[in-house]
Amino acid sequence: MGTQINADEWHSFFREWSDRLLLFARQQSRSLADAEDILQEAMVQIWGKREVFPRIDSGLLFMQIRRVAIDRARREKRREQREQEYANADDGGFFESRKPGDALDLEQALRALPNEQQEVLVLKIWGGQSFEAIGRTLDISPNTAASRYRYGLEHLRSNFQIRELK
Repeated sequence: MGTQINADEWHSFFREWSDRLLLFARQQSRSLADAEDILQEAMVQIWGKREVFPRIDSGLLFMQIRRVAIDRARREKRREQREQEYANADDGGFFESRKPGDALDLEQALRALPNEQQEVLVLKIWGGQSFEAIGRTLDISPNTAASRYRYGLEHLRSNFQIRELK
């Protein structure tokens, strides 16, 4: 084990290299916000392994940015595939009747709900989570999760012909 990179060296390096690193991350992503997230994730990963590296290496950071971008792109592709599979499923889905625009209408209705209710509905319906698990995820009690679910579902029922959900 060599000498560990200290925080002052890290900050100095980042001030000098941040624009170049962000530019590279931007080339690996769809948007500036994604690039910033990629850069931050790569920096955190390298910082977490700083005891392994005797000095800060820009090449290592460029390589880590590329790896993070590839991993994020793969996750995004898998998520899009899951969403497409769900959209193409012919199981009757969430609605009693499937008409063009139902999914878009549902998305708009979900967005109209308070964020707390949106989170619970998505975790319960599409995530298949129990109220206990939702409570742990959102740092609320299971009873609060259940009531937010109930209020959100009541709002959606008033706008759609939705089957009873478990």
